[in-house]
Amino acid sequence: MVNAIKGVFITCDIPMAQFIVNMNNSMPSSQKFIIHVLDSTHLFVQPHVEQMIRSAVAEFRDQNSYEKPS
Repeated sequence: MVNAIKGVFITCDIPMAQFIVNMNNSMPSSQKFIIHVLDSTHLFVQPHVEQMIRSAVAEFRDQNSYEKPS
């Protein structure tokens, strides 16, 4: 019998994948959202966390952006 799981497929670079994996690892076991790490740049996650991941990634990028001083 085949088991199907609904989820969101994420493709990103290696550092961003590690950021998402670390975010998942910091959650309590009942709230972990990664279904499967396919390889170093592809993740399969639960669909209800898509917006949370987008927000965390946007915040992470904003904190790590360089702006040339005027």
